[in-house]
Amino acid sequence: MTDSPGIDGAWARARLIATLMAVDPVGLGGLWLRARPGPVRERFLALLSGGPLPEKTLHPGITDTQLFGGVDLAATLSAGTLTHTSGLLAKPAFLRMTMAERCTPGLAARLSRVLDAGQHCVLAIDEGAEAEERPPEALTERLGLFLHLDDMAHSGTDDAPLDHALIEIARARLARAKLDETGERALVELAAHCGIGSFRPPLIAIAAARAIGALFGRIRPLPEDIQLAAELVFAHRATAFEDPAQPAPPPLRDEGPDPEGDPDGARDIETEIPDEILAAAVASALPREVLKMLAEGRGTRRAAGSGAGATRRGNRRGRPLPSRPGKLDGHARIDLVATLRVAAPWQSVRASAAPDRTGLHIRPADIRLKVFAETSDRLLIFAVDASGSAAVARLAEAKGAIELLLSEAYARRDHVALVAFRGTAAELLLPPTRSLVQTKRRLSALPGGGGTPLASGLTTAMQVSITAQKRGMSPTLILLTDGRANIALDGSVNRDQAAGDATKIAKTLRRLGHAALVIDTGNRPQPGLQTLAATLDAPYVPLPRADAHRLSAAISSTLDG
Repeated sequence: MTDSPGIDGAWARARLIATLMAVDPVGLGGLWLRARPGPVRERFLALLSGGPLPEKTLHPGITDTQLFGGVDLAATLSAGTLTHTSGLLAKPAFLRMTMAERCTPGLAARLSRVLDAGQHCVLAIDEGAEAEERPPEALTERLGLFLHLDDMAHSGTDDAPLDHALIEIARARLARAKLDETGERALVELAAHCGIGSFRPPLIAIAAARAIGALFGRIRPLPEDIQLAAELVFAHRATAFEDPAQPAPPPLRDEGPDPEGDPDGARDIETEIPDEILAAAVASALPREVLKMLAEGRGTRRAAGSGAGATRRGNRRGRPLPSRPGKLDGHARIDLVATLRVAAPWQSVRASAAPDRTGLHIRPADIRLKVFAETSDRLLIFAVDASGSAAVARLAEAKGAIELLLSEAYARRDHVALVAFRGTAAELLLPPTRSLVQTKRRLSALPGGGGTPLASGLTTAMQVSITAQKRGMSPTLILLTDGRANIALDGSVNRDQAAGDATKIAKTLRRLGHAALVIDTGNRPQPGLQTLAATLDAPYVPLPRADAHRLSAAISSTLDG
């Protein structure tokens, strides 16, 4: 196989990725596979089977003992002597992790250490439904390749197996494959142009270029091999995109013939690749909306802490975490198996020290308590400006947006609350709820007109947010206003004091760490609202003449990243 590489279609890309994973799984680190269960995913996973490493399956709740080995509790208690068991990582393996979006930072750190040792490979199967549901960055940074299958139709795939004979030849050739200095420099510089700050992706791209070259019969990768490696490794990691301004360095050439007689198609070639060609290759692999965002210079910042709910630790319910040492206080739950595992190695010593005692010898230091990760519900607090001549249209937009967002609340565990400010004060019209019927009833009677007590609206919303946080929710304030505040907290008509009061409340909200989003509904963007958003450390979204659907879409995209 000596043709130049290329990717002709989504399934061809998937097959190429599966082939490269078979050629150099350890060098590439692994694959981040974002795909829901289905026939397309099963067909792709079938391509990955039969690789050079034995396959082992792990899950996000795996324990350290299962990973690295430890005391075999049952064998130790049965035999009366300390017995150890080997873990999944005892020998090099192809580690297939299901539900990778639930991988904890602790597990990611352990797997990262394993990948850095250069003996294992990880397939992270990400089934996350939302953008923020993804494996920890510490793990994905070390997984060289990325593949998204959810948009791929089954009719566009085939069940033809990989050419394992060709893969074995490529693996034998890989040991002698080498990328010269010019190609390495091009990949490092392109990573910088893409906003990639780590050296790991360029190193992985170098390994990918070597694997691609070996697959296509070369021990010295051609420029198209390097271009394809950059596309596969850098596209999903790009956080910025700059057009390279510096001219490419002069090409480096081999000084003499290959010492082995050039049996694998190696020859004197120019590996110089113009930066703009590499940049175009990566840009072509970027999703259209991501490329547009990067070209416009917009960040991906979202309201801090506004995901599906903040994760916290507790000892009563939630997703189990590894147990921790602790004391029994009548509330915590003991992890009996973990406690016995800690105590088992010491039974012989303790029995000798206390021959008059029978049974198990458990010390306070052996106690292990259960720990759970609880995901709190998210509360969206709408603070709506119901003042002025535009109140009727603005309130209609807010009502429609709230109803649209609430219709998705059952799947996303969201609650909503509504604060309206008009006249001289604000009013909590809708306490936190998930009831669509109750919301529509309250919204239908929402009044409008009068002055703009912005500070009072922020104060009322802050009180709702504090109360919700004490109840375990993750609140996010969504402010909809045209920014023309003219009523101070004391009810007086004073624009300067009203703006100053609003700034003070915004600083308090920021100091408390409450997430927020500011939507400017005025006909023109208001500098004062931009300043208020900066004080809140919140995204600012100008939406003049927005209807309910546009408003709902803007809120959802900002909160979900």
